[in-house]
Amino acid sequence: MPAIAVIHRTFAVLEAVAASESATAKEVAQRLEIPLPSVYRLLSELVATQYLVHLKEDGRFELGPKCFDLGLSFRQRLVAPSPIRQATDELHRTMETAAYFAVYRGSDIVLTHLSDCEKHPRLRPLRFGFHEAAHATAFGKILLASMPQEERRSYLDARGMPILTPHTIARPDLLDEHLDTVSIRGIAWEHEEFLPRTTCAAVPVRGASGVNVGAIAVSMSARRAAGLEPQIEAALREYAGRCSRYMRAGSKTVLTG
Repeated sequence: MPAIAVIHRTFAVLEAVAASESATAKEVAQRLEIPLPSVYRLLSELVATQYLVHLKEDGRFELGPKCFDLGLSFRQRLVAPSPIRQATDELHRTMETAAYFAVYRGSDIVLTHLSDCEKHPRLRPLRFGFHEAAHATAFGKILLASMPQEERRSYLDARGMPILTPHTIARPDLLDEHLDTVSIRGIAWEHEEFLPRTTCAAVPVRGASGVNVGAIAVSMSARRAAGLEPQIEAALREYAGRCSRYMRAGSKTVLTG
């Protein structure tokens, strides 16, 4: 399994335990749809490294002392700066959708800020995360569209193109045609390709050199998105422009606050 996938699965386990303060191995396996033997192995490793504590009498696991240090480290390194957070939050309020900001670290997609609410909740992937299914997500399409053809092919060969819904583009030639349009128009749409009944859109955020350093995106029900494409695109371009201006104004990296 690629290192980034192992990291994603490890943090998914920690999040599953944290969500209810403690959890059994079976509860974690059911929540994440991961085979129970794999969950036991991950839980054992996390207990050994003090990221989890095993409450043997109750048969449950809860967060360990290392998580406090880990949380501080992630907050220092992966939290988007205030102007980026403000733009993402305003996009959420203006469009009444969940809104996201992600950065590209090499070929990885790192979500650094999201803004949602009870009425407009975030995406909750069941099988794959953003970084594991770039061909099927708006964030991923922005990243792939910016890659040279050979680099893109190597990226997809290494990760595959799993079919997540009946609408997922799983043929490289069709994806190439689609990404040409993404590159020309500067916006990526994803219509029920990652999760059923869900539409997402993303616009790149560019740094001082003009290179894509990240993207800002929204998600909503496919039914609600129908007919709103012009408004969604206009809002994304406006807020991506704000974020890009901040990046060009002298921020050395989006990963420091």
